[in-house]
Amino acid sequence: MPNLNGLDAARQILATNPEARILILTIHDSEQVVRGSARGRCPRFLLKSDAGRDLIAAVEALQNRRTFFTSKVAQMMLDGYLRPHEEHDAPDHQHILTPREREVIQLVAEGKTTKEIATALSLSVKTAETHRTNLMRKLDLHSIADLTLYAVRNGIVQIY
Repeated sequence: MPNLNGLDAARQILATNPEARILILTIHDSEQVVRGSARGRCPRFLLKSDAGRDLIAAVEALQNRRTFFTSKVAQMMLDGYLRPHEEHDAPDHQHILTPREREVIQLVAEGKTTKEIATALSLSVKTAETHRTNLMRKLDLHSIADLTLYAVRNGIVQIY
């Protein structure tokens, strides 16, 4: 999705309409994406590779307000839960970023210039630049390449 990833779109939808029911359908089978979905109050997650056989069950779960994960996704979550606690106790920087900072980091990682970011978010160029600078300071990153790598590693953007 250009300008916004699916999890952020779901968060925005739920912020304006808490009763909305969302099914995440994705090609990405990373544990971070699954965790982000569950944390974002989207407990219905379907991989595109599983969609053919599980789509009807996922939609029925959505209609009945039940949780739905394919067996592959459930196994990923279980494996993550059973890992040593040190991995779970690592700081989760995504929760310290504001929604605007997440938008800015996504656009930076997509290769947008400061002017393009300002235009996309209806900001002045100086404000967009300030957001980028604050992000780098907050995350202790020192270059646009570091910021982009952070966005990829933390599921803010995906590589296709």
